[in-house]
Amino acid sequence: MNETIEMTNASNETQTTNQESIQHFLGKLKEKMKQVYHQRGDNNKYSQQRGLPPFVLREIMECNPLSIGIPKAYGGRGALMHENIALLEAASYESLALSLTFGINSALFLQPVGKYGQEKAKQQVFKRFLQHKNMGGLMITEPDYGSDALNMQTSFTEEEEHFWLKGKKHWAGLTGWADFWLLTARKRNQADLQRDIDFFICDVTQPDQGIKVEEFFDNLGLYQIPYGRNHIDVKIPKTHKLKPHSTGVKMMLDLLHRSRMQFPGMGMGFLQRLMDEAITHCKQRLVGGKSLFNYDQVQERLSKLQASFTICSAMCSNSAKKAGVENDLTGIGIEANAVKSVVTDLMQQAAQSLTQLVGAKAYKLSHIGGRSIVDSRPFQIFEGSNDILYAQISEGIVKQMRKLKEKNLFQFLKTHELTHRSADQLKELFNFELNLQLPQRKLVELGQVLGRVISMDMVHQLADEGFRADLIEGGLNMLHQEIQQTMSNFKLQTQDLVVEDYQENSSWLKFSL
Repeated sequence: MNETIEMTNASNETQTTNQESIQHFLGKLKEKMKQVYHQRGDNNKYSQQRGLPPFVLREIMECNPLSIGIPKAYGGRGALMHENIALLEAASYESLALSLTFGINSALFLQPVGKYGQEKAKQQVFKRFLQHKNMGGLMITEPDYGSDALNMQTSFTEEEEHFWLKGKKHWAGLTGWADFWLLTARKRNQADLQRDIDFFICDVTQPDQGIKVEEFFDNLGLYQIPYGRNHIDVKIPKTHKLKPHSTGVKMMLDLLHRSRMQFPGMGMGFLQRLMDEAITHCKQRLVGGKSLFNYDQVQERLSKLQASFTICSAMCSNSAKKAGVENDLTGIGIEANAVKSVVTDLMQQAAQSLTQLVGAKAYKLSHIGGRSIVDSRPFQIFEGSNDILYAQISEGIVKQMRKLKEKNLFQFLKTHELTHRSADQLKELFNFELNLQLPQRKLVELGQVLGRVISMDMVHQLADEGFRADLIEGGLNMLHQEIQQTMSNFKLQTQDLVVEDYQENSSWLKFSL
């Protein structure tokens, strides 16, 4: 009887959640975050310790924030991309770690389960998320295979009633916390592993599905999220294997590209918070008898923080339209890589800038400035190191140029769907024949440029939709400046290599006596 009452209450709560507007839904979440982070406790103190006080996550999860990532047919809000990005934005204004926790659950678990999961598994998983506030994550990375994920060694064999997975995974966010995991593995044949990758839903609360945490890592930042190394030896029911629409690799690309397109959600609130903190500090701080806010160099830093806010806004708007689970994102690698790499660069730059403006006071874990440096830094590394993503952007563009037999970079960009709005104003920088046999370092530099040109196009699109004109101008100016600076480096033909035996004849002291 009591169980029936609990299920009825949970159903009523879910129905109410589904019916209310996203603004009202997020308003309740923001009020709850205000209570736990500012009234009942202090997030600056929480952030100095590993994990979270139990009441913080419990109170926040009472708002059922993860219902945003669940289809309506299963009691969720519909897995709408604009709502998911808005959730990440709301959370990241208060806590980047909390926003990443939501991002892991939604982009790396709920969305792929909703799109590729079998019916029986979806019913079980979504019910547990809604009624018991469960969490889920994704395990891809292995100790010897990080960026080289396609060669992962975690393997599975098919038994009569289950799949048996064995291997090791590490650096999965929510290690030891999540109730469910998406595990990736390759099928083991007699002598080797198949090339394709499969995904399995592991429920750690069930027999033969427990995951042993061999070590918890002392991660440099994001203290509130546990990371570690995991030993995998689990038996997964056949109903809990994801069903790709074509191949497992394409399913993984769809998943990862969609996740990268959602990074601006985590960046949005974070950048706005740093901008607000910087403006408030500079207005209150007096140096040399006048407000810090009135110094020219300070204005430059503040204007760049504001430009980052605008650029990220454009990315959020773009992703909300394109990155829905109903769309196949397998083929949008150039755009997804540009979004993820540029916005995470902006996040790190903003953290550095706020710390510089505040000074010594910010060089503490208890201050959002210093803490943001180490919290935002891994965003440039996980889900594809930015250096690799920038190189892949260039490789993708060069491949398309070869296909069209076009060598002039400007002529190509002015007709490309991702850059045509911005190409004309950059003609003087790009009106040259591109060497299509670029060394890797030049691929990275060119990718940095192209990522910002693509971002500029998104800002132009946001302007067309009516976004505030003075903010648009600031965003475009900063991107233009960064493009110009990086193109100057790109055109320098240097190919310096490390000198391995540098110790010989290289002591300054020898030449100073």
